[in-house]
Amino acid sequence: MREDIEQMPDYCTIEVAMTVLGGKWKLVILNYLFAEPRRFGELRRLLPSITQRMLTRQLRELEADGLLVRTVYREVPPKVEYSLTTTGRSLETIADQLDQWGQWYRDTQITESTGDNQST
Repeated sequence: MREDIEQMPDYCTIEVAMTVLGGKWKLVILNYLFAEPRRFGELRRLLPSITQRMLTRQLRELEADGLLVRTVYREVPPKVEYSLTTTGRSLETIADQLDQWGQWYRDTQITESTGDNQST
């Protein structure tokens, strides 16, 4: 766990969660890792609009926060694989709920923007 998280007051646990999971990419990365461990190149292909630098940074932060583990296999060429820890896997239900909410929100906004909203 990062030192800045240890210093946060107990009454602000949402801030802790947002510090660990905040940003555009972390939950998306975790979502791909729920299915199976992935190599860096796989994640890069699955996330075409993320830069290599940003993906590396996000993976390092997720590893530092104990949500994923980076395994290096001694092969030629070297193989590096990212997989979830138990703590990382504990977010699967929450990520699924956020995914469902995101779909609902997108659909609601599309309906409202096209004027198809039926007020009751």
